[in-house]
Amino acid sequence: MIYERVALIGLGLIAGSMGLRMKRDGLVGEVVGTARSAETRDVAVALGLCDRVTEDAAAAVAGADLVVLCVPVGAMEDVAAEIGPHLAPGTTVTDVGSVKRAVIEAVAPHLPAGVHFVPAHPLAGTEHSGPRSGFPELFERRWCLMTPGAETDPDAVSRLSDLWTAMGSRVDRMDPDHHDLVLAVTSHAPHLIAYTMVGVADDLGRVTDSEVIEYSAAGFRDFTRIAASDPVMWRDVFLTNKDATLEILGRFTEELFALQRAIRTGDGAMLHDYFTRTRAIRRGIIEAGQDIDAPDFGRSTGR
Repeated sequence: MIYERVALIGLGLIAGSMGLRMKRDGLVGEVVGTARSAETRDVAVALGLCDRVTEDAAAAVAGADLVVLCVPVGAMEDVAAEIGPHLAPGTTVTDVGSVKRAVIEAVAPHLPAGVHFVPAHPLAGTEHSGPRSGFPELFERRWCLMTPGAETDPDAVSRLSDLWTAMGSRVDRMDPDHHDLVLAVTSHAPHLIAYTMVGVADDLGRVTDSEVIEYSAAGFRDFTRIAASDPVMWRDVFLTNKDATLEILGRFTEELFALQRAIRTGDGAMLHDYFTRTRAIRRGIIEAGQDIDAPDFGRSTGR
C-alpha cells in the first residue's frame, strides 16, 4: 500500500481511471472523491470509482495523505484556496493538468507549510470525458511527467512516482516551463489545428454532406476525434499556456507557408524531402512504444 487515503478532487476520465486502478490493485487504503455536480458524484458511487464520495472538497481532503487535483486548469486556484486550510502537515498535493507553470502559480500560494506540492501530468487520455469514461488500464505504458521544485521533499516525490509506476506509467521529471513548451508541440498546437480544420469544414458547409461523413479519410476522421475533446479543459489549456502555444503556432505558420509555396511552384523535391523527414518522426513514436504500427482504419471497437 502506497498511500492510506487518496482524495480525488474532480471525478472525470483521469480521476475515474486512477480510482479504478488504485482500488483494483490495492495501491491505497481508501479512495475519497468529490465533484461539484451531484450527478457526477452519483455516477462515481454507482461505478465504484471511490470508496466514498463527499459533497465538498474540504471534507474530501480530511485525513488524506495524497490529494489529486483533477479539475480543469482554470479551476485549480479556487480549489486550492478551498482545500488549503484543511490540509494536514505531511500531505502531498498533486495535479493532472496539461499545463504546469500556470498550475504551480495558481496552487502553490494556497498550500500551508509542511504540505508537499508535486505537480504532475499523465500523458494519457481519450476524447471522452466524465466519470463513465474511466478505465484502469488508461495509464499503461504512458508517460507521467512530474515537475517538482528543487525544494520539494524528495520522499514525497519518490512516493508519488511509485504510485504512478504502480498504475502502469513510465515516470520522468521535467522543468515546468520546458514541459509547457514540449506539450505545446506534442498536444496543444495539434489540438488547436484539429479544432481549426473541423471548423473550416463546418464553415464551408461540407461537414454535413453525407459523402464527407460516410467517406471520411483517416486524416479528417482523426481531426474530428481530437476535436471532440472536453471544451472546458482545452479552453483553459490555451489560455494558461498561451505563450508556448503561440510560439509553436508561429513556427507552424511559417512551415505551412513553405509548403504552400512548394505546392504552388510544383517543387516536388521539397515536398518529398519534407514528408520523408516527418515520416521518420512517426516511426520514432512507434519505436518508442507510444503507438502501434497496425492500421485499423477507425474500425476498432476496443479502447
